[in-house]
Formats: sequence, structure tokens, C-alpha cells
Amino acid sequence: MEFSAEQIAHLLNGTVEGDKDTLVNNLSKIEEGMPKTLSFLANPKYTPFIYTTDASIVIVNNSLVLDKPIKSSCTLIRVENAYESFAKLLEMYNQVKGVKTGIEQPSFIHPTAHIGTDCYVGAFAYIGQNAKIGNNVKIYPNVYIGDNCIVGDQTVLFPGVKVYHECKIGASCTIHSNSVIGSDGFGFAPNNHGEAFAKVPQIGNVILEDHVEVGSNSSIDRATMGSTILRKGVKLDNLVQIAHNVEVGENTVIAGLTGIAGSTKIGKNCMIAAQVGIVGHIKIADGVKIAGQSGIGNSIEKEGEVVQGSPAFSIGDYKRSYVLFRSLPKLNDKINELTKKLK
Repeated sequence: MEFSAEQIAHLLNGTVEGDKDTLVNNLSKIEEGMPKTLSFLANPKYTPFIYTTDASIVIVNNSLVLDKPIKSSCTLIRVENAYESFAKLLEMYNQVKGVKTGIEQPSFIHPTAHIGTDCYVGAFAYIGQNAKIGNNVKIYPNVYIGDNCIVGDQTVLFPGVKVYHECKIGASCTIHSNSVIGSDGFGFAPNNHGEAFAKVPQIGNVILEDHVEVGSNSSIDRATMGSTILRKGVKLDNLVQIAHNVEVGENTVIAGLTGIAGSTKIGKNCMIAAQVGIVGHIKIADGVKIAGQSGIGNSIEKEGEVVQGSPAFSIGDYKRSYVLFRSLPKLNDKINELTKKLK
């Protein structure tokens, strides 16, 4: 499909600077721009490419000041926020590209399951007893949805996703390939003879509220009792482990390879970087930021706190401590030198 600069500007509430009839049919990075492609410029580091790009249309901020002329083949669309506008276009593009409906065969849908309108069910998908699937849901091949599960409107389950029995997924959620929702929590108790661990039955479920996104190969364990809950707008990266009875507050984002142990409560609007480990049965306040590879062993009660290290503490103190840590070899040499003089 082709779109003109005028059409794109109308969608984004922007203004055209150049040929309003310029057509594009693909997307490109500004540094790799090709004719008939659409690009954008938001990061000032990439400003030099605006003068050399071969992209036919570039979305730029209203505030961009040009130091010299750009190529005559390049048309600009000026908007308030180029990054947000380009993201909006990508979302539209994804929606057009992802339009799928119908039920492919072979697939299994239990007679008691309810499937909403305009859904897509891919080949080899399994939908269990009494499952309720909303409208416009996309269930890609090899997805498993267990008995009594609920999946809300507009949600997308990519290939290989497994949703265990009784779990609830809200509207407009995205679960990426091979993630598992509702696997057993890690609950074991030593027996009276100390010979082996006895499994504690995990009879709860997982609840994902609306607009939650889960990256690929992530696991969210079902609660021992009650629910493991990801509140509205939570975003998980790939390879994230959420243990049983954890609760993650609204709009919190968690980067890859992070693990959160059982019954911990994470506040809303938190940002947790990659490879963070968080122990169980603690609380993290709203707005907390945790730097990568940090270890959290105690509750963080101050809202908006920024921490780093293992064990983690205030990031300002961490940076000062790290300067001293890097100086330890020199300090050791100095101490040895002074010791020799004293002797």
C-alpha cells in the first residue's frame, strides 16, 4: 500500500514541508533511508542524516532547525513529537499487517468454550473447557488455553504461549511466544524425615489486567492461594520470572532476566532494569527505579527511590562507594608503602 505525505500528515496532525504528493510504501531508519520509504528523526545524534538521507518522507519535530538545505527528494512532516508520531504509525501498520480472522484446522476448541466475534485461532491451538475468549482476539498456532480461562477483547497470544487453567487475561494484552502464564509456584516443604521435599499444591491463578505485555520466554507462576497479579499497563521484557503471589503495580516496567520471588509487592510506575533479583515477601514503593544487576534484599519504602548494587542502596551512595572501590588497589599500595616506612 502507498500513502502520500498529505495523508500521513493528516493522521498525525502534522504539517507538510515539501511535496505533499510524495508517496511511500515502506519504512526505514534515517541513516539507511531508501526512496519511497518513510523515516523519522527524534534523537539529535542523528540530525546529520537529515541532509543525506534518501528517504522520501521524514517525520521531524516542529522545533527542528535546519542549518542547510536537505535533498529535494525528501519531504518533511513536522509534528509536536516525532518519536510518538512514528510509534503511532507503527501501531497502525501492525494492526493492518496483523489482520487475521477465522479458525484454522487442525485446532481444538472444547464445545463448552465461548469464542467471540472476529477472532483468529491458528492451527494446532487448544482451547479448553469453559474457556471464554473475547472479541477480536488473535490466538496464533500452538497456543494452549486451559480450562476456565478468560481472555479479554483485542488480546494477542503469539505462537507457543501456554495459559494454564483458571487464569484471567484482560483486554488489549500481548503475550509473546513461548511464555507461560499460570505454571505452578515454586512451593515445596521438607517432610518429617528430611528425605525429600513434598510439593505444596498451587491452587490459585494468575490475573493479567488490561494492556499488559509479556515478553517471550517469560514465566508468571500461579498463586499458592489467591492470585498472582499484574496490574493494568505492566510491561515485562523477555525472560522475566514472576513467582507465586507476586503483585506488580500499574504501569511498572521490568527488563529481561529479572526474577521476583514469591509474595513480593511491587508498586506502580516502577522501573526495574535487567538482571535484577528481588527476594520474596517484601514491598517496593511506587515510582522506585532499580539499576541493572541489583540485588534487593529488603523492602524499599521511600517512593521514587533510585537504588543500585547488590545488596542495593541509594544510587548516589553507590556511585561514591564505587569510586572508592576502584581506588582500593592504589590505597593498598599506599598502605604497604607507609607500613614499610614505619618499620
